[in-house]
Amino acid sequence: MVSGTNSGARRATARDHGCVILLPFEVARAELVASWAVGNEVVRAWCAAEGDRVPAEVVAGWSQADDVEAYLLTDDAGDPRAYGELWLDDAEGEVELARLLVAPEHRGRGVGTRLTRALTARARQAHPELPTVILRVRPENEQAIRCYTTAGFVALPEEEQASWNEGQRFAYHWMVLPA
Repeated sequence: MVSGTNSGARRATARDHGCVILLPFEVARAELVASWAVGNEVVRAWCAAEGDRVPAEVVAGWSQADDVEAYLLTDDAGDPRAYGELWLDDAEGEVELARLLVAPEHRGRGVGTRLTRALTARARQAHPELPTVILRVRPENEQAIRCYTTAGFVALPEEEQASWNEGQRFAYHWMVLPA
């Protein structure tokens, strides 16, 4: 909750704290989720794509991959607040949290941290055979890095970062959740 007397401050409401339900993503919600990513900077941070929008068909297609589990974080009434995916990698023994996105009107309220924690809990519960939970983020996305740090993730050592970035389109900031 934000406190203080400046005009930009707002009070947290019960609905802000009610988004704790992680539900499987339904393709019918792809247009809604796609509408949350508007503008080159947001799209680049979300899915490393160029352009100012991501088509709903692309979002729907992501969730159809065999090694992807897509979810919506909703409030108590079932209203979506955030989207995220688990990428399952049996060969590496890891789950990667990916494509996390909070609805614009709910950003800056801790929803991203709750989404990160809910996805992590889901990964550990549903996939105990994949003990490592990782994520990658564009290094300039400082707000997301703070969110992931608050959720318990730590940066990989610099030498590992360089190794993991070999062959990537971008140099990412890699983070792991300690066991």
